[in-house]
Amino acid sequence: MWTCPKCERVFKTPNQMHSCVNITIDDLFIDRPDHLVLAFDALLNAVMGWEPNHVGASKNAIVFTNKKAWLIVRPMKKELDLKFYHGEPIDDTIFKKITEYRSAYAHHIRIRDEQQLNEHIVELLRKGYDYAMK
Repeated sequence: MWTCPKCERVFKTPNQMHSCVNITIDDLFIDRPDHLVLAFDALLNAVMGWEPNHVGASKNAIVFTNKKAWLIVRPMKKELDLKFYHGEPIDDTIFKKITEYRSAYAHHIRIRDEQQLNEHIVELLRKGYDYAMK
């Protein structure tokens, strides 16, 4: 793992191409409703015990990394978009959409508040975490 000395984001490959931005996670929640902040806090509590796990802010998303990026969280106006990758599409009605991306599938879940982040969603996120650890 490599940490960019400018933006302090963690990457799989040394000197990996990226856009350095000096932005914090808090900056991404400016002008967003409090329920989204609480939903993100619940997400952090649910997944930060999984090691290794690094969290950093990019231009408009929060990126969780273990061996590679495994979860991308985009704070939207009324929802959080949680995107994780898996080697095959997971059949579940909870997904807003599933798109093919290279040799994997991006799975999107939308949540509006902390109550929506239930055990089932955490189990699905764990599949994405474990897939990235391969």
